[in-house]
Formats: sequence, C-alpha cells, structure tokens
Amino acid sequence: MTLRTLIVDDEPLARDGVRMHLAGEPDVEVVGEAGDGARAVEAIRALRPDLVFLDVQMPEMDGLQVVEQVGAARMPAVIFATAYHQHAVRAFELHAVDYLLKPVTGDRLRGALGRARLRLASRGEEVLAARLQALLEDFRALRERAAGVPEPAPARRFAAWISVAGRTSTQLVRVEDVDWFEAEGNYVRLHVGKGSHLIRSTLRAMEEQLDPAAFIRIHRSTIVNVNRIREIQPWFGGDYIAMLHDGRQLRVSRSHREQLLRPVF
Repeated sequence: MTLRTLIVDDEPLARDGVRMHLAGEPDVEVVGEAGDGARAVEAIRALRPDLVFLDVQMPEMDGLQVVEQVGAARMPAVIFATAYHQHAVRAFELHAVDYLLKPVTGDRLRGALGRARLRLASRGEEVLAARLQALLEDFRALRERAAGVPEPAPARRFAAWISVAGRTSTQLVRVEDVDWFEAEGNYVRLHVGKGSHLIRSTLRAMEEQLDPAAFIRIHRSTIVNVNRIREIQPWFGGDYIAMLHDGRQLRVSRSHREQLLRPVF
C-alpha cells in the first residue's frame, strides 16, 4: 500500500523538513504541498490523498478550519503539526488524534506515520471522522470561552533547516550545523565545517529567521553561531576577534561587540 501524502504548512522550511523525513519511507509518495489553508482545501478535494500533514497555525485559515471546510467525514487521515500551547495539545491527546510538536523530529514523525498506517490498514475512516468532529467541537468551545480575551501569541518559531538549491537537487542544511553566515553581495555563504554553501538571500533576511540566543551578528557582514566560539580576544581600534573551536578567527566590530560581550545571567 502506497500512502499518497499531502504536506500543508505556511513555512517552506517546515515543508522541506517533513518532505526530507518522508524521503526514507518507501511506501510514502508526496503528491502535493500547500502553503495556506485555502490551497490545502483545494488540494485535498482534488488529489484525494490518503494522509495529510497539516499545520495547525496558519494565517487566514488555520488547520482546524481546513478540516471544517472539507468536512470531518471527508478528510483523509491527518497528522497535525503544532506549536500550540498545552491546552490544545491535551485536546489532540484526548481525542486520540495524532500531532507533531514543532520543530518536527524524525523519530516522532516515524511514530505518527506508523500509527497512520495501522489506522488506514484497519479502514477506520468512521472512527477517524468521529475523532476529528469531536476535536473540532472541543476547539469551538475553547474559542467561545476565549471570546473577548486576547489569545496569547504563539511562541516565535525560528528556522531549523535551510534549503540549498543545486543544479540537480536541493540539499537541506540544519541551521545548528552552520558555523557562521557571511554576506556576499546579494548572497549569503553558509560556512559548515570545512565546506560552504551559497544561497540567494541577504544577511538581514537571514538574521530574522535565526534564534538570537544561538546566532549573533558580530559584523555587518557576519553572523556567528555562538556555540562555535571558544574565546574572544581584543584587537585594534576597539574591535575584537572571535576564536572558533576549529581555530578560525572572525572579526567582531566595535558597533556589534556589546551584544556579544554582555554578561548573561
């Protein structure tokens, strides 16, 4: 049995990550992707996939509204991806509807995929529809109780993967593996170990996607992974040098040194 699968997430990097994890599953065929709720509804109706990886938090139409639009009885098997607060996670668990917490890991995804296979093999469509309908009703009640009360902002999500396009394929590079980012005109070079990759972007755009607790701008042309810094040494004119664990040296400009040198408690 081949699982015809649709990936729905408003973040391209998140879709890339799920697709990469699914690449090692011989019985899974990714038949499409969607970056918003409206396109997800169209794709589910047109492609009729067996399984949907569905992001809960999307602008304009979220994942639960996608289920409402399609109808719980007409939905394929669903694995929700969420960064929601604990009350929402308890709702998924209560109704035995599978979910993945972001950032998605390979082990958790494979576990959810295994359960989806078992449910599809047992032809439990009616059971799944009932669970989805109960989940929707639970969330409607949560929304009604929260009416007039500002909903807490979801935790900010930072990039976990970077897509590097090649001539014949696209490589996914884990952000945590990057030693430093270097601006090169309209491009950014990712330094990873002894190699490097060039992507079309600006350093400012890249900085907005990075976790500031792990990546700090030390120069107008450099963002460094602080976990790679061994020590910082004074240099000329108020500048500093960041010594990496592999011996390489990066200049820390005077205008950016305070962020790197400030004490952390």
